[in-house]
Parts: sequence; structure tokens; C-alpha cells
Amino acid sequence: MATVDSSSLEATQKFADIVGASGLLTGEQIGPDYAHDEALVGAPVTPRYVARPQTAEQVAELLAAATEAKVPVTARGSGTGLSGGARPCADGLLISFERMNAILEIDTDNQVAVVQPGVTLADLDTATAEAGLMYTVFPGELSASVGGNVGTNAGGMRAIKYGVTRHNVLGLQAALPTGELIRTGGRITKLSTGYDLTQLIIGSEGTCALATEVTVRLYPRLAHSATLLAPFTDLPAVMRAVPTVVRSGVDPVILEYVDKLTLAAISYSQSLNLGIPDAVRETAEAYLVIGVENRDRDRLDDDVAMLGELLGSLGAVDVYVLEGNSAHALIEARERAFWTAKAAGAHDVIDVVVPRAVMHQFFTRAQEFAQAAGAGVVGCGHAGDGNVHLAVFCADDDARHRLLHDIFSAAMTLGGAISGEHGLGRVKTQHFLELEDPVKIALMRRIKDAFDPAGILNPGVLL
Repeated sequence: MATVDSSSLEATQKFADIVGASGLLTGEQIGPDYAHDEALVGAPVTPRYVARPQTAEQVAELLAAATEAKVPVTARGSGTGLSGGARPCADGLLISFERMNAILEIDTDNQVAVVQPGVTLADLDTATAEAGLMYTVFPGELSASVGGNVGTNAGGMRAIKYGVTRHNVLGLQAALPTGELIRTGGRITKLSTGYDLTQLIIGSEGTCALATEVTVRLYPRLAHSATLLAPFTDLPAVMRAVPTVVRSGVDPVILEYVDKLTLAAISYSQSLNLGIPDAVRETAEAYLVIGVENRDRDRLDDDVAMLGELLGSLGAVDVYVLEGNSAHALIEARERAFWTAKAAGAHDVIDVVVPRAVMHQFFTRAQEFAQAAGAGVVGCGHAGDGNVHLAVFCADDDARHRLLHDIFSAAMTLGGAISGEHGLGRVKTQHFLELEDPVKIALMRRIKDAFDPAGILNPGVLL
């Protein structure tokens, strides 16, 4: 016991020497927020140490010291993740990027921003708006950090047009567990020189390296937008309509489905009045939400008119065109669907992704599995890219585990994956290891070992 205490005191001193006494929290100094992210599954875990570095060099030194002391390390941005990936180890070091939150540069000529990992999406959006530009990854929570986006390869509703994080991060500075700093990519959109380490680090959930600086792609902020809401009599009809809308050439910025129960819940929780007649609400089982944008008002109106006709031909009960406050309110309410599900008592929220042409098949199977388990699944999702978000209501842990396993297996059988944007974290790793190709998992372990030979980065996540 004395040896353990001595080692702990030695590590405490080393970490404090790196970040300063005010930059290291231990014991009762560690508040409850550091013990969890927003995953609905799993108990909070208070780490032994919380370090709040201010520079990339400090992050690298912390990792080198943790490697030497064999202390597990977990990175934390804003703690908005949904898979337990930012939940620390009880004997571990949590590196919080709350003090590395500077926007270092907005380069309008190259249309990139260079930011520290703790920068929130809200702050980046405000800063880029002043330049008439925008970072287009909006995973539904503007308090999320750019570093968190990198860790999970976050997506969001606008991915149908602009892609997910890996399509919008051009370069990184990253700290390795060896204490080294590397730079990958840069302010360039083409790269055919060796392995693409930027893309390898993105989505690795803090298991290979920790991003200390991120160069993100920016796009022009278009002046005009509109949102269409189309009710359908059943969810398969919505799913069948999606490929036709994608092929239409309108290039929607948002293409979402919302089932009847979810729309009712978010409308109630957000005091949202969309002006849908009672007769339509009683008939509709699911809704398609389409967002379009353009630099020219007349072209936007043409796109809206064409989509209205197309949706009618695809079986929509009606089409409602929302602009201004109504459109903003609907999108904001949809983005907060997780909080609505949490308030309703959901036991888990998952984000399976499948090819969009088979979304209706997947959803039918998921409903069948839930019914057989005496559980409930309701949801919404990014219909344009096949990302199905389901709130799962099943109180029994064992029954819920079997249900999720069946749902994940069905998704993979249809050519999909367990997670489209939330990541595996600590919540879904077991399912991943049981269902994924063991050859791929073995290769991932070798890659992990090359980056992190001591195995200190986020143990229990992914592998």
C-alpha cells in the first residue's frame, strides 16, 4: 500500500510541475462533471487526477509522464459525447482541454480555421460568421468542442451536403504517448504523400493520440434557406422517398426523418407549433424534413417548388414550407432530440448507420426485435446518409444488451455499422468486438500498439 501511495504522490508532483498547481485537480477538487459524459449507460467515475493544460507542449509532457508512471489517460473536451468515451478511469488522469480554447486564426484566403481542441462549435460559429464563412459540422450540441468532434468523427444533420468531421479537418497537431508532437496534413485539400495520419487519428476516440491543434475547412455562409416538412402515412414511405430526393439535384443541406412519437415529443418539450392540422397529424406516422439553401432567393424558391411537387408524387400527405423562426425552431428542436429522449426516460440512445436505400428494412427489423423483447424503440435520424438514431426503452440491462446486439447485427448484415457518429466509447465496444471481423480488430490492435505501446490512452475504449 505504501508503494502505491508513493507512486501516486510522485505522479501528482510530476503532473503539477507540468501544468502548475492551479492546473491540476485531485481529490475533492475534482467536480462531478469530470466523472462522465452524456452517455445514458454506465455510472460516473471520478479520476485520480484532472490536468488542465494550456499548451500542446504541456499535453505532450503529461502523456510522457503518464506513460512512465503507467497511468491511464482519458481526454475530455466539453463532455457532450454519448458513448462513454470521455468517462475516465478511477486510477487515471483526465486531460481536460477547457483551457485550450483559442481560435488561433481564420484564414479567409484558404478558407480554413486553426483552433485549439477546446474551442466550442458555438464560439467557432460566431467567429466564422464575421468572415461570412462557417464550419459545417453541427452534431446537435453547439457546446461540443472541435477536439471532441475529431475524437468521434462527429457528424450531424448537415453531413448529407458537407460531410462529417473527417471530410472537414485538413490537418492536426497531435501529442503522442511518447511525449512527441507531430503535425499531419495542413492547409491543403490534396495529399498523396505517405499514410494519411490525420484520418487515422480522427475517430480513434483518444486511443492513439490527442489532438492539440485542428485545422478545419470552412465554407461560404449562404444567405437564403428554407425548410420543408412533409408528413407520410408510414415510415417505409419516407425511407423510399429519400433516394429520389437525393437524386433530384437540389443538394439538400438537411434531409432528416422523424417518427410520429418523436415529433410529438420534441414539439411538446420545445413548445413548437408547426401549424399542422389535427387531421394530418392523426394520419401521419412519420415526417421528412428537408433543408435547402442558396445564395440566390429566386433559385431557392425554384428548388422549394420542385421539391414540393416531387414529395407530392412520392406520397407525402402534404408539404409545409417553413422559413425564419419556424424553420429555425424545428431544426433546433430536432437537434435536441437526444435531450427529449433522455427526459422521456430512454435507457439508451444509439446511432446505427446503414445504406440509405435499406433504411426501411433496418427500421422494420429493429421494431420487430424490440417488440419481441417487450421493449420500445422510437427515433429520428439523418435519412440522407442512412444514420438511424433510436431511443431505446428497455429497463432490464441484460434484455437491453441482447436487443442492442440483435439491432447492431442486423445493421451490419445490411452493410452498415454500429455507430455512424457517436463512436463506440465504453458503451458499445463489447458489441463491436463480438460482431466485427477479428482480422480487422487484430490489425487495429497493432496500429494502437504502434501509437501507444504502453497502452495508456483510453483503455477499454474500442479495444
